[in-house]
Amino acid sequence: MLLRRVCLVLVALMMARPIFAAEAPAVDLALVLAVDTSRSISESEALTQRAGYIHAFRNARVADAIKGGAFGRIVISYVEWSSAYEQEVIMPWRVISDAASAQKFADDLETLPYKPGTSTSISGGIDFSMALFKGLAFAPARKVIDVSGDGYSDFGRAVTDARDEAVAAGVTINGLAVMVERPKNKQQSPADLDTYYRNNVIGGPGSFQLPVRTLDDFSKAILQKLVLEIS
Repeated sequence: MLLRRVCLVLVALMMARPIFAAEAPAVDLALVLAVDTSRSISESEALTQRAGYIHAFRNARVADAIKGGAFGRIVISYVEWSSAYEQEVIMPWRVISDAASAQKFADDLETLPYKPGTSTSISGGIDFSMALFKGLAFAPARKVIDVSGDGYSDFGRAVTDARDEAVAAGVTINGLAVMVERPKNKQQSPADLDTYYRNNVIGGPGSFQLPVRTLDDFSKAILQKLVLEIS
């Protein structure tokens, strides 16, 4: 009788044990590419930016940097943003682990349409990117938001508040300051935009910003930035 009671108790305890979900797969990096598409960015500049990322992911240096990580894989999402209310996930989280998956990312990005935005809210872009990490089904060793833009944040909450909250949550923000000379009838990017990004946008361990002063520099700068971020 006693043995039967002990068996019943053991069965009850086993049935009461919680069922744990499988652990999230580990990756070296979760990277959000947050690209400015505000009205100050011309369509040619916007498409040149996108082409820079496409060419970079087709470059063997990016695949080699990914394979050189502890886990040999990263996850990337590509976002386009403008005002505090205009952000769009162009490419949802995608695992990249080798040249073939990097090439597929580039090929898919190349087929997607471009939609111009309005004002410039860097803080909105950062906040939107931060929300993407919450639903991430991976366990990244590092989290990075890569912000590119051609002007000061002029809409939404203070960019430094968004930056500081992201850094406090363990996310690094890097920047690409687009300072391309435009025709005389177009508004020029601020002459100190690289300084603005350094002081107000980037933050976190190992954060950095790179200026882009000509359209020809885009691909080189983006490739350099991606290799640095992944490595």
